[in-house]
Amino acid sequence: MFVSTDSDPQGNRRDFLYVATAATGAVAGGAAVWPLINQMNPSADVAALSSIEVDISGVELGTQLTVKFLGKPVFIRRRTADEIEAARNLDMAELRDGDSRNANTPGDASDANRALDETGEWLVMVGVCTHLGCVPLGEAGDFGGWFCPCHGSHYDTSGRIRKGPAPENLPIPLTSFVNDTTIKLG
Repeated sequence: MFVSTDSDPQGNRRDFLYVATAATGAVAGGAAVWPLINQMNPSADVAALSSIEVDISGVELGTQLTVKFLGKPVFIRRRTADEIEAARNLDMAELRDGDSRNANTPGDASDANRALDETGEWLVMVGVCTHLGCVPLGEAGDFGGWFCPCHGSHYDTSGRIRKGPAPENLPIPLTSFVNDTTIKLG
């Protein structure tokens, strides 16, 4: 007499093979997909440059330092009292772009929302013209700030667009003071 083991509640060899095959397939599928997902992570050189510290002890009043951060120039300017006054005494209605473009303190484009410190002495901006990506010249243009000679965009002493084809103010990256002589970008 033939006795079937299909009704055995413990299962049989065929059930074990199905489960083992499915588990092996899942592990193999995960092992094949992982490199595809992992390649989307930033490379080690990019991760290492995601933030930098800059020594600003040598920046004199009225001068600027240019550093490269994430492949773009960043202007670090120590402004004079006259530059701060010119930026703060501007009627906001004269601005073409009313947004501060500041990753630290979003808001309107007032100089207080664009400067790094409360006194307004330090200004940090990405030095790429918002029109076509040229690098503006410092202490130039009709407003004493930056001038992009490629297409004629004029920025004031706070990096706000005032004249020319550029649609937006120069952006301000995530920036903070580490101590009195060092700032951190990123």
